[in-house]
Amino acid sequence: MSSRAVARPRAARVRVSARAAVLVILVLVVLTFAIAPLRELISQRNKLDSLQREAQILQGQNDALQRRIQQLQDPSYLERLARECLGMVEPGETACVTVPEQGPPPASADC
Repeated sequence: MSSRAVARPRAARVRVSARAAVLVILVLVVLTFAIAPLRELISQRNKLDSLQREAQILQGQNDALQRRIQQLQDPSYLERLARECLGMVEPGETACVTVPEQGPPPASADC
């Protein structure tokens, strides 16, 4: 035999049948249409988590305001505020005010 008869390794050739090509195209189309709804689902889940955290914060603020409402409906608390913040006295009582040497007295947090 001649030198041409030396066996050369053949390059691997991938043969794609028409059925396989259609299947690949179909899978790509399905994936393309699935991306937008999947992205929307992830976005909505993130928004839901954010809204749930905000609802918890607002519920805490609402609870604090409810406690403040209850406190302001208590007559003894209102009397204490009137005496401390406004300097009010009951009829027959004598009001005494002490003036510190260095500036005005610190204001209470409730006033």
